[in-house]
Amino acid sequence: MSADDAGSRPDYLRQRFKCHGRYSTILGGVISGYLKGYRALLVIWFCWLPVLAEESAVALWDLEVVAILPHEPDAFTQGLLLHDGYLYESTGLYDKSSLRKLDPETGEVVNRLALDPAYFGEGLERVGNRLIQLTWREGLALVYDLDTLSLVQAHQYGGEGWGLCFDGEALWMSDGSATLFRRDPVDFSLQASVIVMREGWPLGRLNDLACVDDYIYANVWKENRIVRIDKHSGRVDADIDATSLLALSGRPADPEAVLNGIAHDPKRDEFYLTGKLWPKMFRVRFVPAAR
Repeated sequence: MSADDAGSRPDYLRQRFKCHGRYSTILGGVISGYLKGYRALLVIWFCWLPVLAEESAVALWDLEVVAILPHEPDAFTQGLLLHDGYLYESTGLYDKSSLRKLDPETGEVVNRLALDPAYFGEGLERVGNRLIQLTWREGLALVYDLDTLSLVQAHQYGGEGWGLCFDGEALWMSDGSATLFRRDPVDFSLQASVIVMREGWPLGRLNDLACVDDYIYANVWKENRIVRIDKHSGRVDADIDATSLLALSGRPADPEAVLNGIAHDPKRDEFYLTGKLWPKMFRVRFVPAAR
């Protein structure tokens, strides 16, 4: 190829890539003459690797325990939320599921509603003066009056129900997979979905959820961690290690007595955490892990 030929190449073929801190110029002539097909793609890929790694990096956080609080040990916690000084809790298991209103400081159940024995209670969220409780395999979202806990409505949905949270505009629902579903807060219709990715891989077993600004915090079922998810992209950008709570929890020797239940306190910017059948609840802050 002559110099004239190279000079006649379009400008867009002369691109600069920053590779591992150093600039390399890839001319259109080089691409067409020496780096054809996959070779060219490999060069571009390696140039972008540092950028991709930076964008997919997951921050590591720990818990700072602010308070240890009592929790009813019979509660198979599936959903948890804080509103107006009270905690509202959904508990699971067939023939034992319930909806509860709790005093967070004493753990006292001030109001309780037993579900139909054929229903397995799951995620819970508040929208206005209504509480919405998912069921596991029954395909029903049960809607209650906030003050009386009386059932006023039910919505049908397909698949399983696990976690639920409200971001002020839409409900976000998990079903145990790596997908989060965006639903209408009034009629529960499906609006959109996003796949949750951690360092380029789908992250499944997402359980109870808490919506906080542009993020969704999720318990990972049967793991001692919580992840923070960008609700727009689905990318996990932080892992919160909750292992330190296990020794403090007083949990029974039951393989199902796992971490679950997360509620955000916006006034303190703290979280309430507990687990299934745990006799303790914790008020915590999420802090960067010490290096």
